[in-house]
Amino acid sequence: MTSTPRVLNRILIGLLGLALIAIGVLLILLATVPAVGVWWHIWAGGVLSYWLDLFERTQYPGRPGSWLWLVICLAQVLVLALMVAWIAQQGKGRTSLIVTEEDPGGVPGTIGIGGGVPEQALRAALADRPDLAGVTVATYEVRGEPALKIRVEPRQGVAPHALAAEISALVEALDVVIGKRTPVLIHIGSGTRSRFGRAERVR
Repeated sequence: MTSTPRVLNRILIGLLGLALIAIGVLLILLATVPAVGVWWHIWAGGVLSYWLDLFERTQYPGRPGSWLWLVICLAQVLVLALMVAWIAQQGKGRTSLIVTEEDPGGVPGTIGIGGGVPEQALRAALADRPDLAGVTVATYEVRGEPALKIRVEPRQGVAPHALAAEISALVEALDVVIGKRTPVLIHIGSGTRSRFGRAERVR
């Protein structure tokens, strides 16, 4: 329900993971295989010589210093800007209001109900259920309209259709209290807590 770039995030995380794995394998080989250490010294020495020669050939006319440093600084600024833009895209779509309407009495202004009202009400209604391992309620904006996302983690043996029907009944009661029908996404998932946690037994 958010505009978070999940595909891009997974690609970046995958590339970062592959890079870390490659670095780890290289460090292990350098520490255990003498031939790899010899190869690394030769290769690293060649790369260092190449860059030193490149900086030497890109000196400013008539004064010391390479203009490559300016290119490196500009590249770092560009990378920093891209990182800030990427961070700004994370988690977009959340909203703080579930209802915003004009005053029906004709008084100038609007009446708003915060998203925390339905979130806390639904969490409180579902928190003490022994058949649930976790409950998360959040308010999002979808196509300009507020909506609720309810994520529950049922314990093993709980019927999903019965759980969805009970949550739907709670949402309908909430609509009556708020005075407006709100779009709702009910996500019934499973996690570590639901797989390994045990429900409380009532005698």
